[in-house]
Amino acid sequence: MNTAAHIETAGAPLSRAKAAMILLHGRGATAEGMLDLAEVFAQPDMAYLAPQAPGRTWYPHSFLAPIAQNEPHLSRALAQVGALVEDLGRKGFGPEKIVLLGFSQGGCLALEYAARNAQRYGAVIGLSSGLIGPEGTPRTYGGSLAGTRVVLGCSDVDAHIPVGRVHESARVLSALGGDVIKRIYPGMGHTINDDEISQVRAALSGVLHPEFSNNPRDVH
Repeated sequence: MNTAAHIETAGAPLSRAKAAMILLHGRGATAEGMLDLAEVFAQPDMAYLAPQAPGRTWYPHSFLAPIAQNEPHLSRALAQVGALVEDLGRKGFGPEKIVLLGFSQGGCLALEYAARNAQRYGAVIGLSSGLIGPEGTPRTYGGSLAGTRVVLGCSDVDAHIPVGRVHESARVLSALGGDVIKRIYPGMGHTINDDEISQVRAALSGVLHPEFSNNPRDVH
C-alpha cells in the first residue's frame, strides 16, 4: 500500500520545534488551507504538518456509511497518518509530543486513528467530527490513551455530524483513557468557532508547557 502523501508545513522547523501537530483537512479542502489555523493558534514552538488527501477526500462516502464502502481509501488514509506519526518519531517526536487535529472528514480520520492506535498523544482534537462507521459499529479498540487530552467540538444541529455520534465518540474515547473535553454549540453551523480555538490553544499550551496546563470540563 502506497502511503506517500504531499505534506504542507508551517510554524517552527522540526529541528527546533518542541512539539508537532498533524492537521487533517475536510472533504474537498486542502492541506494548505488547514495551515491557516497555524497563525490562529499562534504557538511559535509548534511545527505544523498537513498532508493532502488524494482528490481532496480521505474516503469517498459519509463517515456514517458501512466501513467496507469506504475501503480501501479509509485504510490508506489511516496508514498515511500512521506513516507521518512514525516519521515524526524518527525525528525525535514521541507520540506525547504529537497533536492530531482534524476538521469534519479530517476530524473523523484523526479520532479513528487515535482510537485504533491508542497511546499517550500530546492531544487529539476532532472539530465537527466523530468516530467512523454506521450506528452499532463495535468499538472494541485496544490500547490506552493514558490521559491524552481529547477535545471534541460540534454543533447540535450539524447537517453532517449527528450530535449523538459526538456523544458516543466522547464516551468511547473516555473509556479508552482519554481526558475528554466536549463542547456542543447550540445552532452553530459546520464551522470552527472562537471557543474551539481557545480549547485548542489550551491543549497546545498543555503539550508545550505542561506545568501551566489547565483542564476545563464539558459544556453540553
